[in-house]
Amino acid sequence: MRLEKLLDFLKSNPNDTFILFALAKEYEKMGDDTHAGIYYQKLLEIDEKYVGAYYHLGKLQERTGDAPTAFTTYKKGMQIARQIGDDHAYSELAGAKLNLGDDEDFE
Repeated sequence: MRLEKLLDFLKSNPNDTFILFALAKEYEKMGDDTHAGIYYQKLLEIDEKYVGAYYHLGKLQERTGDAPTAFTTYKKGMQIARQIGDDHAYSELAGAKLNLGDDEDFE
């Protein structure tokens, strides 16, 4: 029901980042990581400064066994967070990245 409403909203607002984020979270709740990832990616293509999406996408990538991509996602999110002055998001992303390892682990 909620998913259907969000998809209907998306039809009339295809670039609405809030709707894209809500769809990604809804698919995650349903256990559909593939669709969740698609919507996180689309969201970041539209607005690379939607810094919260990097954390959620990275966690999804970790959960699906793609640690190297998650590491890269966290690094990109950290760069964006630093650019826009979002210290809270930066520290959350840095913590998630640190839990995966350091740069040498992913070269």
